[in-house]
Amino acid sequence: MTNRRPLVRRMTVTVVSTAALVALAAPADAATASASATASAADVDYATWQEDCQAVMSQALPYLKQRIAAAKPGEKQAIVFDIDNTTLETDFGFSYPQPANKPVLNVAEYAQDHGVSLFFVTARPGIIRAVTDYNLDHVGYDVSGLYVRSFIDLFKDVAAYKTAQRVDIENKGYTIIANIGNSATDLSGGHAEKTYKLPDYDGQLS
Repeated sequence: MTNRRPLVRRMTVTVVSTAALVALAAPADAATASASATASAADVDYATWQEDCQAVMSQALPYLKQRIAAAKPGEKQAIVFDIDNTTLETDFGFSYPQPANKPVLNVAEYAQDHGVSLFFVTARPGIIRAVTDYNLDHVGYDVSGLYVRSFIDLFKDVAAYKTAQRVDIENKGYTIIANIGNSATDLSGGHAEKTYKLPDYDGQLS
């Protein structure tokens, strides 16, 4: 894998400095951290995307360390992740199994090593559930639960579908301490103590 692979899709996005990313990533009262592009979309490549992902995960990890350490007796903590261009390098991983998005994997590994359950909620259809589950496990994620869309779910609003899956996780007795994705549909609807948004460059990354 080379480190300079440009995105095929082209679209102009806001230019901000790397320093501004850190400020944007700080959770507000909505408990959401996000990254913006550091260059025009025509210049966004693998290295830029990784830098932007790392900026957000650098905000998430200190919070998670503190929150995990403060777990109440008997509390079952969980993190919910999106998959495409969040936990896996979908637009940059041109092989199967697709590589892990390293900044996210590093955070996930810390969490799973400290007893946090990892749940994956994706808009992928159920027909590729098995290959998705294998891919996640192969690259280092301990999958406590994988939610994919059934045929009926394909006709539902994606944000509503993903919110319903987080409700289901809570109904199983888990406290969702963080929800991590790269799209607004991954994070809207509540049912997570904190949300962290990775870059999608105005929808260029799925």
